[in-house]
Amino acid sequence: MIVADTNTIAYLYLPSDYSDYVEALLLKDPDWIAPVLWRSELRNILALYLRKALISMDDALEIQQQAEHLLEGNEYTVNSVDVLITANESGCSAYDSEFICLAKSQNCKLITADKKILNQFPDIAMSAREYVS
Repeated sequence: MIVADTNTIAYLYLPSDYSDYVEALLLKDPDWIAPVLWRSELRNILALYLRKALISMDDALEIQQQAEHLLEGNEYTVNSVDVLITANESGCSAYDSEFICLAKSQNCKLITADKKILNQFPDIAMSAREYVS
């Protein structure tokens, strides 16, 4: 089981330099979890792609639906006190801290490409590339 941050989830559906690693990640460990926040963050990414005319509305709706299916039953609420303490102590956003706290509470790895998270939390955070290697 891994915590997948929203960008990791997005890389599964939107082409990027990380997509091959994320696809390999899904094959290696298909048990992904995330805080409920991931839904809003993915919708925000998809809205940006829509504004830039990089995807169609049909594509955006299909991606959101597929991602929701992938994480069905694997979404968690996170303790607000823990999130605020983590954000304050690390300098990470509260959004990022939700993923960090979930990984800590579930004693599993957080898969991310976020350099700040990777540097601040080397004990729990790793890239998809590193995880599949």
